[in-house]
Amino acid sequence: MADQAVDDGGTKVSAKGRRPAAGSAPTESQFLGRTRELKELRADIERAGLDTLSGRKAPRARVLLIAGKPGSGRTALAAELAGQVAESYPDGILRARLTEPDGTPVPTESTARELLTALGLPTPPGAGADDLGERLREALAVRRAVLVLDDAADAEQVDAVLPDSPDCLVVAVSEGPLTGIADVRPCTLGGLDTKSALELLGHFTGSVRITVDPLAAEGLVELCAGQPAALVLAGGWLAARPASAVADLSKHLRSEGEDGTALARVFRLAYTSLPSTAARILRLLSLAPAGLVDPHTASALAGCSVQAARTTLDDFAALGLLHVPGPLPQYEVPGCLQPLLQGLVEAHDRPAEVQLARARMLERTVRLLVSCRAITETDSSPAQEKLAGMPRALRFPSPRAAEEWLTVRKPALLASARLAVADGELDTLARRLMAALVRAMVAHFGTQAAAPELYGIHRLVLDVAERRKLPREKAAALLNLADLDAQTGRSTDALARYRAALDAGREANDPYATGRAMESVGGAHQELGDYDRAADWYGRALAERLARGERVDAARLYGRLATAHTYAGRYGEALVNWRSAVAGHRKNGDVAAQARALSETARVQEYAGRPEESLRTCQEAVEWARRADDVRLQAALQLRLADTLDRLGDPAAARLHRAAAERMLGEELPESAIDPEQDANACEIRSASAED
Repeated sequence: MADQAVDDGGTKVSAKGRRPAAGSAPTESQFLGRTRELKELRADIERAGLDTLSGRKAPRARVLLIAGKPGSGRTALAAELAGQVAESYPDGILRARLTEPDGTPVPTESTARELLTALGLPTPPGAGADDLGERLREALAVRRAVLVLDDAADAEQVDAVLPDSPDCLVVAVSEGPLTGIADVRPCTLGGLDTKSALELLGHFTGSVRITVDPLAAEGLVELCAGQPAALVLAGGWLAARPASAVADLSKHLRSEGEDGTALARVFRLAYTSLPSTAARILRLLSLAPAGLVDPHTASALAGCSVQAARTTLDDFAALGLLHVPGPLPQYEVPGCLQPLLQGLVEAHDRPAEVQLARARMLERTVRLLVSCRAITETDSSPAQEKLAGMPRALRFPSPRAAEEWLTVRKPALLASARLAVADGELDTLARRLMAALVRAMVAHFGTQAAAPELYGIHRLVLDVAERRKLPREKAAALLNLADLDAQTGRSTDALARYRAALDAGREANDPYATGRAMESVGGAHQELGDYDRAADWYGRALAERLARGERVDAARLYGRLATAHTYAGRYGEALVNWRSAVAGHRKNGDVAAQARALSETARVQEYAGRPEESLRTCQEAVEWARRADDVRLQAALQLRLADTLDRLGDPAAARLHRAAAERMLGEELPESAIDPEQDANACEIRSASAED
């Protein structure tokens, strides 16, 4: 966190992103104070637990608890502790925040997924909290790592991801005790010691104003209750006023009265000192998803230019009102200020104005996502025209810059989608946002890599579709979710969703959704080994395609129907359907598909005990594969020919075909190196499943 202006607790400061007093800015991130607390926490790591005292090995990781009010420096202390002990935990430091900025607890599923991703491990889309939690515990069982769990709402959140290994360390941050976690002694934070508090102030004001009036400086520390976040705001106020003495700030704070906490009083002074336009922007930042804001977000919320928003955000960072957490011009609203800002919005902004600000923010986000995707379509004239018609501020200089923006902003974008759906008043914008987000993520990361996030987005789409009674959108969302279920082996779940999608497609009178759902129901039954039902549903889908004259899909469905019959051992019916598939692909002019269908026909003929027919069909398939310029298919067919010739008693000819296959692929291959059933896309269900 070397780039952050102030950590959540305010005891870590940096010169980056703020206007320091002359000659006083630190050159790098520096942790201040908390020497006693750090010593106690480090000693607690080595302390014998209850299990050790009773002669048993500790079954789970040691948990250290840092308890304190938001703004007390608890997060900064946890980060400092983790950094100090990192050498003893070679597998690194993992961090997760367990509460959203608005106070909503983060689901265990999201936390476990975030930690698994940080470990570089796959997270199956749609997997539940129990499955992901178990995967996380298995991963940590063979590692020595530190888990920093920030802003825990309760013990259950921590327990759900607690490693079953004493070799790991968990540092939990919470406002109070975590009753239910055994053998945990909280380290409760109060204010900073006076020396550290004065040093923190000095980073903003310079040493002169502190040393010329040490009593006033100590009085200011007392007024701030030694709370780091309050001291940061006080330092920012003084840094913006080089001519003001420390005593001047103390006088202003005393005139504020005793209402509220020390942080609330200092914040109130900082807020009322802002120009009205800046004060309004600051209030509206409480609407930023996940507490993360960039110049575009601030510009849309406030209805001002991007440049004006960027300048204002820099000013806020200099005053300690925002963090600067990392790359790109992105800022974070401190968690301790969120409730104060929300209170100001409720007091000063009409609900209609707030809703309009939200709508502007969503509209701007949609346009940025459209631009983010369009820049990847370099060969598309419509995409280039769309980009050219956008304001310069919404364009990305390169696909790489767009991908970096999407990566950094992804947490805020996903939070924006969740909040838009939860709001319920902006469903049209929410649907556009989710559609644009899906397209941008697929364009930059690919469907497979983005699958876990896509699963969550499709569930949000389903929520909107059900709430608004939109059967067409409901069918699309159910199909997308079912596809992801099927890809991760949850065939029973996929089947249930495909059937629900079929009902929704029929309700919407959507022939595409209906036909796709029928075919997918058949595919799910096939995955479950129910080949009779699979053939029945493929037959229904085929009848729909034929009735609508959809010849390409009909030809493909003949192949899927034939595959189901093959698996069921009904070779005669399988051959009839493969011949229909061959004829269909020939009429459609799809030479490669015709070659694959002939290849499958030959395979079924062999299963049926008709090797001579299989040999002739396979030779015909080789010719069509040659015309399609499909070298791997030709090689696979050559190996199949070799196997057939061996069974027919012609080993010399078989050797010639194997040699031909080896020449095609440019290397010596064992007889089993290529599985014709797989490499030639022989099993039609696989290629069709990919199309689903």
